[in-house]
Amino acid sequence: MSRPVKCRRVCREPWYQCFSPDEDYSEEIMLSVDEYEVIRLVDLLHLTHGQCSAAMEVSRTTVTDIYESARFKIADAIVNGKRMIISGGNYQVCSGQDNVNCGRLCEKSQIKLQNKKGENQMKIAVTYENGQVFQHFGHTQAFKFYDIEDGKVLRSEVVSTNGQGHGLLATLLHNNQVDTLICGGIGGGAQTALAELGIKLYAGVQGNADDAVEALLAGKLDYNPDAHCTHHDHEHGNGAHACGEQEHGGHHCGNHGCHQ
Repeated sequence: MSRPVKCRRVCREPWYQCFSPDEDYSEEIMLSVDEYEVIRLVDLLHLTHGQCSAAMEVSRTTVTDIYESARFKIADAIVNGKRMIISGGNYQVCSGQDNVNCGRLCEKSQIKLQNKKGENQMKIAVTYENGQVFQHFGHTQAFKFYDIEDGKVLRSEVVSTNGQGHGLLATLLHNNQVDTLICGGIGGGAQTALAELGIKLYAGVQGNADDAVEALLAGKLDYNPDAHCTHHDHEHGNGAHACGEQEHGGHHCGNHGCHQ
């Protein structure tokens, strides 16, 4: 009798569930959610296999096996032009409770830590280019970060995004403990990612970045909560693209059993 597969713990379900080549190929390849999580932890966050195994509550050998399987599938999809679907697997979504194996790696725990900031403290990020609010969130090359206390800017710095785009930018902001974003246009998937990470959004803002922050602190910021980045949508309509952004209402995060 074979041993039952241990349920793998993942921090969250993917924001994007489908990636497709230019052509509408019918052949698909399935990447399980636990395979996705290993790729996220090892390749994106640069964890060792040992750290990854602790975060997912499985053995290091299991992580290595999952990692090799996931890398092969990704290579197969890229080289052979297959549609890649991220779904299924044997996993359980982290509930966000403090966990000794999760620690700083858990996004939900980090949101709780951010919410423990003093009421008079906040960190604002602005999409930034040449002193202005950059108008396409997914293509911004830099953010300007502002540390705020008692309604005043204590310090600010410009930080490069290193070419990251869309969903990865939300993770970058989260890792820098940003709780508020000011930007121009922004796509729906990025808005969902920011909301899940507890980052408040002020979109549709134009003009000088420093002035926008001062206006926000004074309660006078002119913004548009429905601002949408049409440039973002156009790019997603051409070439390789994410074709299944997971809507907020369709998420299955929280306390639930192991997915089979």
